[in-house]
Amino acid sequence: MLNLTPTEQERLLVFQAAELARRRQSRGLRLNQAEAAAFLVDEALEHARDGRSIPEIRELVTGMLTTDDVLPGVAALVPMLVVEGQFLDGTRLITIYDPITPGDHDDASTVDPLGDPGTVQTRPGDIELNAGCDGIELEVTNTGDRAIQVSSHYLFAQTNAALIFDRVRAAGHRLDIPSGTTVRFEPGIAQTVRLVPFPDGGAAIEPRQVADHDRNGQPVDQESDGRTDRDDVP
Repeated sequence: MLNLTPTEQERLLVFQAAELARRRQSRGLRLNQAEAAAFLVDEALEHARDGRSIPEIRELVTGMLTTDDVLPGVAALVPMLVVEGQFLDGTRLITIYDPITPGDHDDASTVDPLGDPGTVQTRPGDIELNAGCDGIELEVTNTGDRAIQVSSHYLFAQTNAALIFDRVRAAGHRLDIPSGTTVRFEPGIAQTVRLVPFPDGGAAIEPRQVADHDRNGQPVDQESDGRTDRDDVP
């Protein structure tokens, strides 16, 4: 009876996918992302099994496929291969960067007309962020001993207690900055920031710290309830 470990089952699955890719390539078809990745991983694993070193494997596998062999955009989808190879002295991680190299034909057949996968395409001209939003400006001072970063969509009234500002006015607002970016507040430095309201006014999120601070952002003495203000670091 043949008992295969999960790793051995995965290896056979990669081999089957690679064989399918080789058959399609032999018929003149250009490979998609899954086929190209399986083809290259299978080659790397077999070289490892033969006892070749990792630098040798990198050299042998890099360039086995070019942009002429794959569909447009596939090279951008396979920027790196990371696979655990079975060597004669045990398993080691094999990492290969940019395994699919440029081909001989640099034309429309090798370039995705829509750009690289994941490319963000916007209409011509400038796009105004948060257009039409009634924003407010607040002065914020970091009274702590280390820098604090606040992300774009964090409810500003709930930021670190070391930031001193009017938390009542800030309730239901966030920073007026591009999504995914942050603002850094250095210790002891006051700076003015612009806030814009959440679409629902932040009603879905209870501003926990507003009740714990006065209008100037100073903590209000309360009986201990087991909370720590500094636990609210975003």
